[in-house]
Amino acid sequence: MRKAVARMAITIKRVYEAPAESDGYRILVDRLWPRGISEDTAHVDLWLRRVAPTDELRSWYGHEVEKWPGFRERYEKELAGHAELLDLIGDIERHRKTVTFLFGAKDEEHNEANVLLDVLERRAAERT
Repeated sequence: MRKAVARMAITIKRVYEAPAESDGYRILVDRLWPRGISEDTAHVDLWLRRVAPTDELRSWYGHEVEKWPGFRERYEKELAGHAELLDLIGDIERHRKTVTFLFGAKDEEHNEANVLLDVLERRAAERT
């Protein structure tokens, strides 16, 4: 999945998918390192643990799709306290055109990377 935030393209993909040159700057947005994958295989440029859902929220959600709306709302509240995230994306934007958010969940629709991207899109729109 590829979306544009400001002048930068953000791609979201599972960390288990093969890295591609088109991924650009690869950012892991999970709190825990994905099982069964080495740092060399993952090709992660930055691991943003601090913006991943808290352990409490992650445990509550448990990847139960029926809890998705509640997870999304709670995670967005957690992200509201991470003003430095937009600054970081701005720094990356100045140096590279593409960023890929990596996540480990099996569900490609219901995961923190999608929520994070939506929040960034809103913040970018507010800046312009």
